[in-house]
Amino acid sequence: MKQFFKKISQFCKLIFGYGIMIVLFSGGLTFFGYLMALIIGGNIAAAICTWLYKTCIPVIIYASTILILFGLVSMYMAGEVALTPGKKSMHEEGEK
Repeated sequence: MKQFFKKISQFCKLIFGYGIMIVLFSGGLTFFGYLMALIIGGNIAAAICTWLYKTCIPVIIYASTILILFGLVSMYMAGEVALTPGKKSMHEEGEK
C-alpha cells in the first residue's frame, strides 16, 4: 500500500512540477503582451489589455490553483509534513 501512495505521489509531483513551470512561463509572457500594448497605445492597446485580463489571467490563476492541489496531495501522499511546525524548529529559534 505504501508503494501505491509513493507512485501516486511521484505522479502528482511530475504534474505539479511541469504544470507550475508552464503556468509561470505563461504568466511571464503576459508581461510582453502588456509591454506591446504600452508601445502600441490607443484603442488597440486597450483591447490587448482587456483580452489578457479577461481570458489569459483567469486561466493562469485557475491552473495554478489546481496545480497547487497536486503539489499538496503529492506531499502528503509521500508522508512529508513540511507545512507543520515541529518542536525542534521552535527550540532552535530560542523558545524553551
